Parts: sequence; C-alpha cells; structure tokens
Amino acid sequence: MYEILTGPLLWIAFAVFFVGLAARVVMYFMGLDWRLDRVAYKPHMGYGLKGAFRSVYRWLLPFGTYSWRAKPIFTIMFFVFHIGLVIVPLFLEGHAVMIRNGLGIDWPAMPQLLADVLAIAAFLAGLGIAVRRLLLPEVRILTDIKDIMLLVLILTLLGSGIIATYHTANYSFWITLHVLCGVIVLLAAPFTKLSHIALIFCTRIQIGMDFGIKRGGMKSNFDW
Repeated sequence: MYEILTGPLLWIAFAVFFVGLAARVVMYFMGLDWRLDRVAYKPHMGYGLKGAFRSVYRWLLPFGTYSWRAKPIFTIMFFVFHIGLVIVPLFLEGHAVMIRNGLGIDWPAMPQLLADVLAIAAFLAGLGIAVRRLLLPEVRILTDIKDIMLLVLILTLLGSGIIATYHTANYSFWITLHVLCGVIVLLAAPFTKLSHIALIFCTRIQIGMDFGIKRGGMKSNFDW
C-alpha cells in the first residue's frame, strides 16, 4: 500500500493539484467582468495593481488588517495553523528525501526539532479552529458536513505525521495513513474549499483592485 501511495499515484496527485489549481485561477480571472463588477480594470491598471499588492501584503501579515486585529485569538490560531501546513510539508527532511529520490532535486530541509514544533503547533491550532467552528453560532451556521470532513482530513494528516515521526510500534500504519491523507488532500484541493490555497489570493487581488480604483485610489473620472 505504501509503495503504491508513494509511487505513481503520488505524482498523479501532484499533477492534479497543480494543474487543477492553475485552471481554477485562470477560470477565476476569466470570469471577471468590469461591467458586472463595476471596476474599470484595464483603463486604470496601475491603480488596480497597487491596490492588489497592498491587499495581499496586508492580509499576509498577522494583524495587518482590521479583521485580523478584531479577532486576535483566531488570528494567532489561523497563522500558526497555516504556517505549519505550508512550511513543514515543503521543508520536512523526509519530504526532501522523497523529492531528491523522485525528481533528483537537492531540496533543502529544516531541522527535525523545528518541524516537530511547527507541526504540533499547527495541529493544536487546527483543533482550536475546529472547536471555534462548532461553538460560535456565527461560524457554525456557515459550516456544513463537507467543511468538517476537510478539517478532520487535515488534522488526521498532521496527527498521523507527528505520530509516525516518533517511530512507534505501529509506524507502518501511521506513515501509510499520513501519505494516504496527503494524496487525498492533493486530489481534492482543486474541487473543494481547499482550492482557497490559490483562490484566496485571487480574491484579495480583486478586492484590492476594486478599492485601489474606486474606493480610495481614484476620486473621479471613473470608467464604468
């Protein structure tokens, strides 16, 4: 099972992930219409790009926007969760070995202790986000079974990887579960809310262009 998951199936999953998300990004921007959005994207591209950069940059900074500052506990959980989910898979030593063996690229790896700290912190932050979704009415009303399943999938991915790191008696089970969850995440990303991996940047760019052109960047002479 492990050999199948880490063989051709893994590289197929990566292809689906990257090609699928790229297609979603292209479809997003092709779907924009300045007449419907009432934003003159092309005539005022300079103002729009400045607004887009400012929107993405501030959103990527913890407490960089009012919405982050208004909910400090959630903001900390959000950034700890997502930083762990991005940094650890990219630079974990075990993953670097797989990249080296599969693609022949000498990929950099972080110290194992740092990876452990980030992974455990991300797991705990993910639990906090899950509890918040279930307890707060304003969030629970927006949560459906698919959201819960995705959270369970991500937490299982993190938890199984943490357990497998310590080479327990059931190492084979935990590492196989970890890789299986990773493959499912890669395959599901373009077709579920996991697509926000890429689409959140599209949204921030669109909002930033809107504000940059209409709501602060320019004061008059709008091309509707």
